[in-house]
Amino acid sequence: MLDNDGVRAYARNAGLEIDWEDPGFTLSKVAWLTQTPKAFDFENSRWPSQFHHTGPFHDGKGREELNFPWERLTGEPLIYASMGTILNGQAEVFQTIAAGVAKHKGVQLVLSIGDQLQPEQIGPVPGNAIIVKRAPQLELLKLASICITHSGLNTVLESLAQGVPQVAIPVTFDQPGIAARMAYHQTGMVTSLDKLSPAHLSGLLGEVLSNPAYRENARRIQKAIVKANGLSTAADLIEDSLGVPAKSRPRRQMELV
Repeated sequence: MLDNDGVRAYARNAGLEIDWEDPGFTLSKVAWLTQTPKAFDFENSRWPSQFHHTGPFHDGKGREELNFPWERLTGEPLIYASMGTILNGQAEVFQTIAAGVAKHKGVQLVLSIGDQLQPEQIGPVPGNAIIVKRAPQLELLKLASICITHSGLNTVLESLAQGVPQVAIPVTFDQPGIAARMAYHQTGMVTSLDKLSPAHLSGLLGEVLSNPAYRENARRIQKAIVKANGLSTAADLIEDSLGVPAKSRPRRQMELV
C-alpha cells in the first residue's frame, strides 16, 4: 500500500496533475449522488460541485407483499424494531429489545427478526407483541411512534420520511456514521451493542417517548425529504450527466407519505 509520498510520486511519474488542496479532486466529475438529505448531513462548506444530496430513492413501489396480522394491532403507541440482516440469528439481541420494550406499559412492539430465527425463540414477550420474520416496514412506519434500528441508511431514511424518531443501535459499516447524524440532528437516541440491556434500552425509549423534540426534529427532516423529492432529483441529475434532453423525460413524483 502506498503512503502519501508514494501516491504523489506515482502521480508525478504518470504525468497526472492533482490538486492536493482539493479533497474532491479525485471524485467523479460527472455526478456523485447520495440518498442522505442535506438537512440530515453534517455542515460542510467544501462539498465539490459535482456532489449532490438528493434524498431517499425509494417510493414504495415494487416491494414484495407480505402477510402481516394487521388485526392484532391494538392502537397503542407502536414501537417498530428491525436490526437488518447482520444480526440475523442472534436471538439474544432481539430478546433484549423485547425485554426493554416490555418495561413500558401501554405500548405495542412489532419486531422483525429475519429468516434465521423462529418467533417463539424470542420469548417471553408482552402479550400484545407481534414477532415476525419479515414485516411490511413502510406501512408500519406510517403508524409507528419510534423505530428501533441498526442505523442502516434505508431504514433510517424510511423512518425520517414518515417523521418517526429512532433509537439507534449501530453495528458495522456506515451505521455508526448514520447514527452520528441522528445524534447531531437529535432525531433520536444512540447506543451500542456492548451497552445494550433491557434497562438501558428502556431508558432510551422513555426519553424519546416523553420528549417531543425528537419527533419534531424527525418531522423537520421529513419536510426536507418531501421538498427534495430525491428519486426524481436523482433521475434528473443522472439524465443531465448523460445528456438526455429535458423535454423527452417522463414526469416523476415520489410519494413518501
